[in-house]
Amino acid sequence: MAEVADEDADVAAGEGGSGRFWSWILGAVSLVAGLTWILLHLGSPPDWAGVAVGTIIALGGLVLLMPHRVRLPGRAAGLVALGAAVAGALAGLLIESTATCCAYAFSEGRGWPFEWLSRLGTGDSAETARRVALGAGWDVGVAPLLLDVFVWAYAGILVLTLVTLLRRRR
Repeated sequence: MAEVADEDADVAAGEGGSGRFWSWILGAVSLVAGLTWILLHLGSPPDWAGVAVGTIIALGGLVLLMPHRVRLPGRAAGLVALGAAVAGALAGLLIESTATCCAYAFSEGRGWPFEWLSRLGTGDSAETARRVALGAGWDVGVAPLLLDVFVWAYAGILVLTLVTLLRRRR
């Protein structure tokens, strides 16, 4: 049992061969992507949801780049990331957006921060387009869903990091 606990600590610290390399790569890519995302969403007016997503990705990248400063328990980190990813993606379904456009299209989407569930309808009038859309099946966007899960997993890791650091201060 002690070996498993040591292995979890080593994994969390990024030690041990290829795990450390891939953790560093993912951390570096996440940090750059997160900072880029922030810059892209700081327009006028700023998109604060986009800034929040970029911040989560950048901070998650920092956690992965600094395993020597933030030693997270491996199993707990994995479980928290998985739980946050699933819970966040499902909770995002409560966020709804609708739009009527052009000559006439109606779309409805769900998911936050990325809409990954949507349906669309077109018709000769706005009401017909809306009725067609509401009668249509939902389409799942795989890429937005994966991005959604990724962001929520990082959010869970950040919460675990804060809890771990606050416990150490006591």
